[in-house]
Amino acid sequence: MGYYTSMILLIPAMILSVVASSRVQSAFKSFSQVADIRGLTGAQAARMMLDANGLGDVQINQIQGTLTDNYNPKTKTLNLSTSVCNVNSISAISVACHEAGHALQHAFGYAPLRIRNNIVPIVSFASRVSWILIMVGIMLLASGSYQYGVIGDTIFNIGVLAFVAVVVFHLITLPIELDASNRALNQMEALNIVTGTEEAAGAKKVLSAAALTYIAALVFSVANLLRVLAIRGRR
Repeated sequence: MGYYTSMILLIPAMILSVVASSRVQSAFKSFSQVADIRGLTGAQAARMMLDANGLGDVQINQIQGTLTDNYNPKTKTLNLSTSVCNVNSISAISVACHEAGHALQHAFGYAPLRIRNNIVPIVSFASRVSWILIMVGIMLLASGSYQYGVIGDTIFNIGVLAFVAVVVFHLITLPIELDASNRALNQMEALNIVTGTEEAAGAKKVLSAAALTYIAALVFSVANLLRVLAIRGRR
C-alpha cells in the first residue's frame, strides 16, 4: 500500500472527528440556552463540588477562549473558559463539573490519571518526532543502499514505537475522561446542582457529546498507526 493510498485508512476516522466536533458544538450551544434552575454559574457549581469533597484548596480561575477548560494538577487550579466560568447554563455547569471531576481524580489518586500525567513529557516528545523519524526512515529505505536501508529500517521502527506511545496516551485518556464525566454527573445530582430529570438529561447529553471527541481522537490515532504499518509492510 502506497503512502497516498494509505490515506484511505484515515477517512472513517476523519468523518468521526467531524461528527464528534459537530455534536459537541451543537450540544453545548443548545444547552447554553437553558439556564440552571438554581441560577448557578459554572464556577459556582464547580466550587460546590470541590468543597463537598474537601478540595477547598483548589483555586478556580477564568481563562480566555471557548471550551478551553482544564484542571492543572501541578498548580491545583481549575481553569474555566469565559463561556463557562460565570455563565448560568446547563452546558456551563456540566463542563465545569467535568473539570472538577479531574480534580477529584487527582486528589483521590485515580491510577490512570497518575499514569497519564507521568507519561505526558514522553508522549509530547514522541508526537513531535514520530513522523520525522518515519519519513527519514522511508527515504533511507528507498535509497536502494543496503547500508542506508538497515539504518532506515531502524529509524522507521523507532518512529513507529514513538507513534505507539501516542496511541497509548489516547487509550489511557479515554477512560479518564469518561470517569470524570461520571463523577460530575453523580456529584451534580447528589448536591442538587441539577434538579429534576430534564436538567440531568441535558447535562448527560453535553458530557456524552464531549466524550465522543475523545473516542474520535483514539480512533484517529489508531488509524494513523495502521496507516504507518501499512506503509512499512510494503518495504
